[in-house]
Amino acid sequence: MGWEMKIYKIEEDDRLVPYNERDFKQENMERNLEIWLENNPHCLLEDEMVLVIGRQVFTNLNSVIDLLAVDKNGDLIVIELKRDRTPRETIAQVLEYASFVEDLSYQQLEEVFSNYIRDENTNLADYHRNYFKLQEDEAVAFNKNQKMMIIAQNITKDIKQVAIFLRKTGIDIYCLAFKYFTNQDGNKIISTDYIVGKDTDSIKKVISGSLPKIDKQIFLESLNSYGKDFFKDLLEFAEKNHLPIHWGSKGFSLNVDLNGERVNILQGFPPHAVLNQGIYTRFIKIIQKVENGESIVNDFREKLNNFGGFESAGSELKLMINDLVTEDRKEELLTIISETISRIEKNGLKYR
Repeated sequence: MGWEMKIYKIEEDDRLVPYNERDFKQENMERNLEIWLENNPHCLLEDEMVLVIGRQVFTNLNSVIDLLAVDKNGDLIVIELKRDRTPRETIAQVLEYASFVEDLSYQQLEEVFSNYIRDENTNLADYHRNYFKLQEDEAVAFNKNQKMMIIAQNITKDIKQVAIFLRKTGIDIYCLAFKYFTNQDGNKIISTDYIVGKDTDSIKKVISGSLPKIDKQIFLESLNSYGKDFFKDLLEFAEKNHLPIHWGSKGFSLNVDLNGERVNILQGFPPHAVLNQGIYTRFIKIIQKVENGESIVNDFREKLNNFGGFESAGSELKLMINDLVTEDRKEELLTIISETISRIEKNGLKYR
């Protein structure tokens, strides 16, 4: 006979007020579960953090992956959500998704991620390195391995049995069951339990939905006083010089327009972003798109290093805005940026 979990809220007068288990599907859409997990990635893979890089990702067979994530090692995780029981075809679904993502290149993953966070100039490798706080010498091989995860209110016995069998054959699959509770005050609780996970059995050894975009007002309101002072002038400089600003879900990219082709040269982020409040160079875009781009980047990099305050960020440079940037310093930095833009415009696009 099974043991039923009871959950209570402890009131100030020491009374215990029960939470009652509810049928999740009657009060919530599957999208609710998707958003909750998306905003709390630490709840997905036992004791590991994961980075969600795509939502509602379409496969080549026109099926849809609910969530696509990557772990610290660069391994992909396909996540299938069920707000009720797991139908028999659930295992076939996640296997199909894994077969699709296995062949995705780094460039395709970066495209999925860019679509997801609404920033076409985001560098997945740099974002991943900052998100997981990796050391500069820690190498990551993206998509070397794939993991599958099924999350449902009820993991059925047949799904559990097949998932355990697959783990024994070396396939990395997880099953996470959840229970949904509410109390008389309208408070909600979700509890989770790994039905098939790391300790079950040992293992032998691109279109995506998007997060909402921000705009200039939302961005400036998210900054501290140092950031507001610095970015206000930088954005005014961009507007004055007709430099296109592309807004993403966290920050922005500053671009040079070459006959309709935009070349991203800098990115800006607020304090709550993974990359923290500051600006990041995009040397790679200049090299890829602009004639004599390497020469321009070498000169740009040297001037920024001489300016001081810039730190290494992989192959790029970053300037953290953690203190007041004086007017003289801002003017000097904007001059360096302006000179680089002039060289980009003079050299034009690479011949294709």
